Amino acid sequence: MLFSRFLESVVKIKHLELFGEDSHAKMSPPYRLDLSEKMKSKSKTARKAAVMALFYPKPDDETYLVLILRKTYKGVHSAQVGFPGGKYEDADQGDLQETAIRETEEEIGVSRTHIEVLKAMSSIYIPPSNFMVYPYVGISKEYLIFTKQDEEVEAIIEVKLSDFLSDDSVLTARVPTSFNVEVDVPAFNFNGHIVWGATAMMLGEIKDLLKTVL
Repeated sequence: MLFSRFLESVVKIKHLELFGEDSHAKMSPPYRLDLSEKMKSKSKTARKAAVMALFYPKPDDETYLVLILRKTYKGVHSAQVGFPGGKYEDADQGDLQETAIRETEEEIGVSRTHIEVLKAMSSIYIPPSNFMVYPYVGISKEYLIFTKQDEEVEAIIEVKLSDFLSDDSVLTARVPTSFNVEVDVPAFNFNGHIVWGATAMMLGEIKDLLKTVL
């Protein structure tokens, strides 16, 4: 989709109600349903993080979404695909949108002056790391040149909007979990990168919301 057309329509999401759990459930790993009550109690004391779903144009005016492949490390999110973002810091002064913008600057080198935040999406709890994550949808009207943070980001993944919105990008994948077992989960396949878990759930809600206005 041309970015000029995308811009005309995407601003309408500001006034729409969120789909929340109804969207999240479509892309939820099956074991999350069994943990739902336990997660509700734990989420009350969870650490906070924020991420950015940033849409932007390419020189041919096609619309893209940027994701990142995280580095391999000793942690539950090692080598996974996610949004640019990270944990809340005191310097953010209680503003999780600021967290998302700051982390986007740090991880992929996009200046905050090029980011316009359109909407806060539904938060989601991540049991393995005990984080409550707050996603935001943003746009940049600039042609972006990314500079990845080498300490945390293995690669930057650019996803064409039409691929993101296509139902052909959704599949079932067998993945290892923090419970040391492999399970079949709903996932997205973007350019050969499998996206599942909390990121897929957040993407699912964004996709449902965009489809109401595009």
